Amino acid sequence: MSPISYIFQDWEVNKGNLKGRLVMVLFRLAHPASINKVLHLLWLPYLAFYKVLVEWFLCIELPHWTTVGRNFYLGHGQALVVNGCSVIGENCFFRHSTTIGNIRKDDGSYSGSPIIGNNVELGSNVCIIGEIRIGNNVRIGAGSVVVKDIPDNSIAVGNPARVIRTIEPAKKDLQLEPHLSF
Repeated sequence: MSPISYIFQDWEVNKGNLKGRLVMVLFRLAHPASINKVLHLLWLPYLAFYKVLVEWFLCIELPHWTTVGRNFYLGHGQALVVNGCSVIGENCFFRHSTTIGNIRKDDGSYSGSPIIGNNVELGSNVCIIGEIRIGNNVRIGAGSVVVKDIPDNSIAVGNPARVIRTIEPAKKDLQLEPHLSF
């Protein structure tokens, strides 16, 4: 993948979403610094700029070392909090006020972070916490709190979230349009 196509890999999926485009380009520019220590040192001024602009002004916590697959759609980018150790698959659609994080245990240590599969769509105010796996082709309804694994091809809702329906896997590799229907 060329550097230009890498930086703009989320551009088309965020069409009409200027904030989503801006945040994802800034994220893709910052992410390589998490892989190479020399680049990290050279890139420190940019990383500080990224943190101030994206976290403080745009109110999106998406650490530059987070693993995020291609075609990440950032819907209504506001109040998104992602633990940097989380893994997010390809073709995912996250809405505002979503938290992806770990759990602080009684002994003061922390659990692992969620692993989110491909083609996952989250409604607003979704919390996914703990060392859990969200399968591929999953839809999670608004306001859901996910503390257990969700299998592939599922729709889950509620607090705590529970699977309410199994869906057919998507025929297309890339779905750009949101399609949650509850």
